[in-house]
Amino acid sequence: MVNSGGPPPGAFEQLGEDEWELAIAGTLQSTLRLVRAALPHLRDGVDAAIVVNLSSSVREPIPGLTTSNVLRPGLVGLIKSLTAEISPIRINGLAPGRFATDRVRQLDTTRAQAGGASVEEVRRQAEARIPLGRYGSIEEIGRVAAFLLSPAASYVTGAIVPVDGGMVRSLP
Repeated sequence: MVNSGGPPPGAFEQLGEDEWELAIAGTLQSTLRLVRAALPHLRDGVDAAIVVNLSSSVREPIPGLTTSNVLRPGLVGLIKSLTAEISPIRINGLAPGRFATDRVRQLDTTRAQAGGASVEEVRRQAEARIPLGRYGSIEEIGRVAAFLLSPAASYVTGAIVPVDGGMVRSLP
């Protein structure tokens, strides 16, 4: 599973060259390098698969996360390109929404400070937008990733699977 963490947050005019270079290196180039390094080993495997952890920003831009809004959809383009190029190795992506992680806690704290609200209020507002009414747990995204990597998903490739409690309502 490919997971690069989150690129630097900020609106476009707040982000300088250093933040963009960090975002590109940490999100795009790290994924390219890891996939490239793994392919020779995966080609020797049976029912080999790759899962790239993306973001809900691949379907709906997230305010204040411009770097993610730009780079994550590019990784979807990579997944879709590689689907045919690396077959029979399967490659899929996860589009997680709000999860109870350190990264989301940091983003909630930043939003709270910027908006003059409490972190709890920011979280309540975010949870109100999620039909399941809560942030996800890391185990929940882990189970979906494990399925996509398993033989049970042997005919699934090129899919971008939302794991967001129904938060993003865009059409695929």
